Amino acid sequence: QVQLVESGGGLVQPGGSLRLSCAASGFTLASYAVGWFRQAPGKEREGVSCISSSITNPSYPDSVKGRFTIIRDNAKNTVYLQMNSLKPEDTAVYYCATRPYGCTSVAGLYRYWGQGTQVTVSS
Repeated sequence: QVQLVESGGGLVQPGGSLRLSCAASGFTLASYAVGWFRQAPGKEREGVSCISSSITNPSYPDSVKGRFTIIRDNAKNTVYLQMNSLKPEDTAVYYCATRPYGCTSVAGLYRYWGQGTQVTVSS
């Protein structure tokens, strides 16, 4: 059974850090591009990072560039999202998703999705 499971979310103060995990089962994650998306209440789902199967040139939007880093660990069939210098506007449900081709910021082009993990940045 193909499954993606996110974990690592929680409540953190502004300026803090979190590391999200996206663990895959039922397929080899290394063969897929993996994207991280987030969705805040009342807002559209937004892509925050993507890493291709070749691990070249991970992409980030300006809103998170320099603060978020996507990391692939093929041995663990897992992709991580390291989030530093968190801001209240980073508060959202974070999802990982995969597709068998290259990276794209278009959420509808991803095949498999996890259930999401809540990240809340607040003092």
